[in-house]
Parts: sequence; C-alpha cells; structure tokens
Amino acid sequence: MKFAYKFSNLLGAVYRQGNLNFSTDGNAVISPVGNRISVFNLKNNTSETLPVSTTKNITCVGVSPDGSLAIVVDEDGAALLVSLVTRAVLHHFHFHKPVSSVRFSPDGRKFVVTKENVALMYHAPGKRREFNAFVLDKSYYGPYDETTCIDWTDDSKCFVVGSKDMSTWVFGAERWANLIYYSLGGHKDVVVGCFFEKDSLDLYTVSQDGTLCVWESDTDLDGLVLKKKCADGGVRNEDDEEERMEGEEGEVIRGKADVPEDDKKIKNVRFKQASKHFFNKEGDFNNLTAAAFHKQTHILVTGFASGVFHLHELPDFNLVHSLSISQQRIASVAVNASGDWIAFGCSRMGQLLVWEWQSESYVFKQQGHFNNMAALAYSPDGQYIVTGGDDAKVKAWNTSSGLCFVTFTEHTSSVTSVAFTASGFVIVSASLDGTVRAFDLHRYRNFRTFTSPRPAQFSSLAVDVSGELVSAGAQDSFEIFLWSMQTGRLLEVLGGHEGPVSGLCFSPVQSILASSSWDRTVRLWDMMDSWQVKETLALTSDGLAVTYRPDGQELAVATLNGEIMFWNPNTATQTGSISGRHDLEVGRKDTDKVTAKQLAKGKSFTSVCYSADGESVLAGGQSKFVCIYNVREQMLMKKFEISCNLSFDAMEEFLDRRKMTEFGSLALVDEGAGDGDGVNISLPGVRRGDMSSRHFKPEIRVSSLRFSPTGRCRALAWPAGLLPRRIDAGGAGDVPLVCRSLPDIYVEKLLGFLATCLEKSSHLQFYMTWAQNLLMLHGQKLKNRSGSILATLQSLQKSIQRHFDNLSKLCDFNMYSIRYAAALSKQRGMKRPAAQEDEEDEGPSEEMSQASLDDDDMRL
Repeated sequence: MKFAYKFSNLLGAVYRQGNLNFSTDGNAVISPVGNRISVFNLKNNTSETLPVSTTKNITCVGVSPDGSLAIVVDEDGAALLVSLVTRAVLHHFHFHKPVSSVRFSPDGRKFVVTKENVALMYHAPGKRREFNAFVLDKSYYGPYDETTCIDWTDDSKCFVVGSKDMSTWVFGAERWANLIYYSLGGHKDVVVGCFFEKDSLDLYTVSQDGTLCVWESDTDLDGLVLKKKCADGGVRNEDDEEERMEGEEGEVIRGKADVPEDDKKIKNVRFKQASKHFFNKEGDFNNLTAAAFHKQTHILVTGFASGVFHLHELPDFNLVHSLSISQQRIASVAVNASGDWIAFGCSRMGQLLVWEWQSESYVFKQQGHFNNMAALAYSPDGQYIVTGGDDAKVKAWNTSSGLCFVTFTEHTSSVTSVAFTASGFVIVSASLDGTVRAFDLHRYRNFRTFTSPRPAQFSSLAVDVSGELVSAGAQDSFEIFLWSMQTGRLLEVLGGHEGPVSGLCFSPVQSILASSSWDRTVRLWDMMDSWQVKETLALTSDGLAVTYRPDGQELAVATLNGEIMFWNPNTATQTGSISGRHDLEVGRKDTDKVTAKQLAKGKSFTSVCYSADGESVLAGGQSKFVCIYNVREQMLMKKFEISCNLSFDAMEEFLDRRKMTEFGSLALVDEGAGDGDGVNISLPGVRRGDMSSRHFKPEIRVSSLRFSPTGRCRALAWPAGLLPRRIDAGGAGDVPLVCRSLPDIYVEKLLGFLATCLEKSSHLQFYMTWAQNLLMLHGQKLKNRSGSILATLQSLQKSIQRHFDNLSKLCDFNMYSIRYAAALSKQRGMKRPAAQEDEEDEGPSEEMSQASLDDDDMRL
C-alpha cells in the first residue's frame, strides 16, 4: 500500500491561548490551538483546522473586516498572512519581538501591531498581489511599559492603545492638527481593555483591578483637522517642542504643540473623565483578565480570574447579566457582529464556550484534555474516536464534525487505556484509580465498574471480539484481571509475569489473550482452556506494546531496545524484527546534559498497530516522528513529523548556542516573577513536567496511535491533542476503470492535461500510468482521428522524452558507480588472502598488516 497523508482536523483541543475572533457573519469562531488555527462553525456544528502552522504557539490573531485575511503571530513575533478563503499562507513576516495584539482598522486599509512599548501601524495588504504585504506606515511611542490592547474609531481616523504602565494613549492615524497623541490616566493597575464609543471619540478603559473609567471628548470625529503642508512639502509644526500638562489623578496628560498662526483657531481635542465605576470586589471578582465591547448595543463583557463574567450596559454601568462558566481564569472574550453571542476562552482548562446572553443558553461548549492525552481508540465503523487523558476524563469525538459529543468524568485518576466493544456502543476505560469502567453510548452513563480484590493501578486494557470478556493489566501487582461484561464479576486473576504488564491484546479470530510485560516475555493465554498459558515468547528486551494483525496470524511487539519483533502466534516462532531506534531521531531537551545522539540509545517505540490490510505497521514513541514499516520487507516506508512547534521540549537535535550564557542556558533561568514564565526543572525520570509550575513545557512524544478500521485514516495522541490524518492509499488500481468509462470527447483533453503536467512534474509514474491506460484503451479511436490530436501526442512525447533523457543520465552514472564498487570489492578480496599469509608468517605484525590494508582502501 502506498501512503499519501492529507492533513485533517485537529481533535482533542479547541483552545490553548491567544485571542478569539468571530467571522464577519458572526457564525464561526476562529480559535488558536497551539501553533494552528481552528474554525468552529456554530451554525453547522462543525470544525475545521486550517492547513497552516507557525513555529511556536500562537499568541494573537487579527482578522480583516471583510473576513478574507488573518494575521497570525506566534510567541517569538513570527507572523503569517493567511487567506481565510483559500486557506493558504500569503506572506511571512517577523516582528523580532513578542507581539501583544493585532487589530485591523474598520476600513481594512491599515492595521496596528503592538510590541513592547511601541505601536506600529502598517498598510494592510490589498486584494492585488503585493511583493511586500507588510509596509510600515508610522511608529508610535508613548507608553513606558508593554502595550496590552488596541481599538479603532469607526471611521479609522484614530486608535487607542492600553499599556501595563496604567496609562491609555490615543493616537491619530493621520497627521491631525488638533490631535497628535493623548495620555489618559486614572487607573492603578494594568489596562486590560480600551474601547471607543460608536461614531465618537468617547472611550472606556478597563483595568485589571476591576475599575472602569468613562472618558468624554469635547470634539467629534468630524472635528479632526489635517495639518497643512508647507511649501516644501513638509508638515508644519511637526518638530515643535511639546508641553505637558499634569494634574490630579484622572486628569488628562496631553501632548500639546505650538500651533501656528493659521491654525490657532483650531480647537485642540480634550478629554475629561466623566465617571469611574468599580466591579464587585468580593472574592476574586476584582482580578479582571479579559474584556470586550459591542458598540451597537453598548454592552461591555468582562471576564475574571475566577471564571465569572459580567455584562454591563454602558455608559450607565447597569449590570445586565452575571454567570460563572468555569473554575479557571477567562483568558479571552469576543462578541460577534450582532452582539448576541459571546465567546470565552479558558487557557488552563482548554475550554471554548459560546454563550447567548439573551436566552441564557450555550450555543457551543467544548473542552479538550487539559493534561496529556494518553490513549485513543476507533469505533468499529471508524465514525467515532474515544480518548482518555491524564485529567481523568474519557471523551468521545465525532470524526466528521471534529467535536466532542460526550465526556465521562467518573474516573478519579489518569486514564491509561480505552477501547470500543465490537458493537461500537460501549466504551471501556482503564485508569490508575484502580477501576475499569464501561460506558453506554446510548444513555451516556457508566453502567459497569470493574474492580480488583486488592487495589491495583491498571496500565493496559483489552476487550475480546464478542465483548463478553474485559481484561486489564496491573503495573504494580504484575497480574492480569478478567471480568465478565454481563455480570461485572471477576472471573480470574492471571499470574505469572514478573514485571508490570505493559500491553494486552485479544486475537481477532481465536480466544487467545496476548500480554507483554517488562519481564521480557509475551504470554499467550487460552481463554477456552481454563485461562492457562499456551505459549511464552522470549523477548530481547522489556516488552512495551503488543498487537495482533487483523487476521490474527501475526503478532507485533515493541521492545525497550527500539525493536519491533514479529511472531507467529500459532507456532510461537519469530518471523522477523525491525530495528527502529535510529528512525526515531529524538531531540534534546533544555535540561539534558548529553547530546541527542546519546539520548537516542535509550528511546523506543511505546505504541504500535497494524494497518487495516495488515501489510504495514505504524509505530510511535518518545519522538516527534511516526514511522510506517512494511512488514514483509521489514523496511521503513515513510516517516512523518507530527509537529514543527518549537514550544514543545525535545524538538531540536542541537541546543541553540545563542541561548547559552555564562550562567547556563537561558531556558533554565527562572525569572522569579509571580506572573512570569519560569521554567520548571523536572526531577530525574519525570517526563510530563510539573503541572503546578508557572510555566509548563511538555515534551513532544506520541502516547498512542491507531489505524481506522476503514483503512482511510490514522490518528495519534500527543500532548497537543488528537491528530487524525486521512490516507490516500494510491488510486492506481482505479485508473483503468476511470479511463475505460471516460467519454471520447474528454480523452484528447485529458491527454493534453497529462502532457502539460508531465512537463513540469516529478511524479512520473503517476502520469505515465494515466497516459498508458488512455492510449491502450482508446488507441483505435485515437488512431482514426490522429490528424486532429497530433499536436497533443507530440507534446506528450516531448515531455516523456525529456524525462527519459534525465533518467538515462542518472542510470548511466549509477551504473558506473556500481561498476566501481564491484571492482573495488574484487580488488579488496584479492588482497585479503595475501594479508592472511603475512599474518601466519609474522604473528606479532597483525595490527600493522590490518592498518596497511585500511590505508590501501583509503587510497583507492
């Protein structure tokens, strides 16, 4: 089977960090998920992950007013200009510093980016193709600390920027004579949001301590006057000395310029604080974390660290609605165009909620695994995927919509393994809490709970084909437990392993249970013969995973030394093995003291499964790569990189020397600030990190992987979520059928298309297969009208001849290389007997003779 993978929707995660956006029609939410962007259609209840990715986690997204473009910026300041229509990357740009916010002007002609204490205004890319899509227009300086938020007036004449220095700055997008810039005070904490009133210069500012300031302007938007230009083309009054007016708290701090005689009649824009309001300061409500304002309805939405949000009507500050939607901090808030739907994002819990405040109901409510996703399984029809995570939750996902439709929370500890029964309506899960639970997908309830006589931590799980037997392996007592699905009673405890049971798998055709263990054995248990051990297979290293081929005639075992061993379960003989340690290509973590090459010696595959046809095996483990091997040839067919996100640890093979200082790597420096991003140094042997630390950088690895029973998709679980990929298993077998049923009128057109593609494509076999079938099946009809298609056939022959010439040169070169290698080996074989005779005559000179032989080989 030839594998050609296409990117599919990202499941298992709906929101990580960054700001949320609504589409122009208000029916879709654009959410950053790690280093990718997911679009959730609220009308059709579907999701789509854009086929673009950044090098690190996305921090901010700006969407153009017409909804056709999006600017995506990651943690390092690398930006992508993405077309939301074609789903393609149009331009790459780097701001060289972390960016806090991006906002397009309402007319779509400009956009403002804030980084550090600077606001940069760029010309927005137009509908025509432009070589440089990011053209800097102006740079605005004013705040003394990092900027936090942006908002524009409705006519795009001015914009306002909030800062961590507790000030708010109003800037003119053009060179206005009566408005250069203004600084507004009145806050005692970081400014979280700043918003202009509709068609006005009046604005609202919200700070982190729960304070709302209402500012009124004495000038309308129509009152802004452009500066007059001098005779030499320059702008008058541009470099005049500024004066500052300082007053009491809340009074305007304004940059005032000397006005020329001609402009003295122009009245300068002034602001005054009309009122100040305070949110409820009981509990944690005063820690305001996110805010959004809908100008048409004058509704202010504020989110707090306690998971509570408020709706207020401005400017009177009337409380409309208040609700607790989460137990964690609300990181982002967005309101759609009509003002009916409000989107909330909680980064710590991975939650994305859309609330309709008028009817007080959820429009959309999704949450991924906020800890590592540990296990997954496909339903027998491939329509659903069940996942289990370290957050003790079991979730079922629809592969068509990409959304979670049920979550089971009965477990109290990490879920280690999940499985579907043959009927597809029952989910079974094993957990470290000492229970195995069965869930009904009809009634969405936990109808069976299997326990052991003594407390045990279950690390593996298997359900037989009939769905009557449930088995789980313990990692502390080294035993295997068997239960009846019908009665829930414990049938048998299988002992014999001398180490933790790492994997279980029932045979698809027989009542045989295969178990792998750290004691370097795989045991085959006969369920029909009093659960006795039928065979014991000796491994070369600790067994980590075991799986049966779909026809039950072969067994694959992943071991600790990086090998995949294949066994015949009927004869208990080994049929082959694959050494895949070098294919893993592990990376080096920030805390590692040895190189990645040395670390690779201790890495291995932790999950393995067969393809639907049994010809290939899919393997993944402690690496960012997933490997597909051909079982018969025992060779690597394809290797996939699951992610290029450098926000994960162990992504790069070599450490960046630019981050090395005299105190060590900058990645290990803990800033020590209460709200900063420190880096935890994990204990020896800890792979998942400390979730209580201020900064969590998970290690890239594959926890579990599965092929779909339909053979058209495969999925893998990793720290960022669930990544399914569609498989195009090569359509070469269907080419003759398509060519045979093709009408004669389209044959000539298709031949012309093939000639054009062959001229510039390297997929020679693919296009040659089509051309051969067309000519063989329609040759007689083409011969009758050869005069009309002569140009097409000549073009096709020209393309084929060009490839033939290129391949001939390559083949000749390879032929000469093979001849040289054959001659070299023959000459080396002639010298070897002479060297052996010298060794017999001169015993002590063995090393010298070998060294002389090596020198001769080097010279050759």
